Amino acid sequence: MSERPPTERTPTDRYTTGMDTRRRVLGDAHVDRAEACKSDFDAPFQTLITEGAWGTVWASDAISPRERSMLTLALLAATGNFEEIPMHIRATARTGASQSDVIEAFQHVAIYAGVPRANHAIRLAKETYAEMEAEA
Repeated sequence: MSERPPTERTPTDRYTTGMDTRRRVLGDAHVDRAEACKSDFDAPFQTLITEGAWGTVWASDAISPRERSMLTLALLAATGNFEEIPMHIRATARTGASQSDVIEAFQHVAIYAGVPRANHAIRLAKETYAEMEAEA
């Protein structure tokens, strides 16, 4: 199998919207760090998530950023994708999801997806909130 050189792409409107949304939700510092780590190898994946997750799903105004934040945290916990939870807890400072909202979402996880997953997500949230408080 031969390797193809990466193709240069002109940013699409969805990509531009995605980067704007990503920065609004996650903050410039996070996005700048992620962009600095991007390589030719993962650039197509980064484009995919920027256009799909951030330029489509997160950019939709069908539900509020607060509600989307709660849904995202619940889905991450329910599916065991714990490594993304701290990033999305930090994003709650920008989406308007309160700590009360987050615990409500994780209680739904406990009932519908399992107590161990909710418990682990709650531990991660508590650690992240403590870090955020210390940084403030």
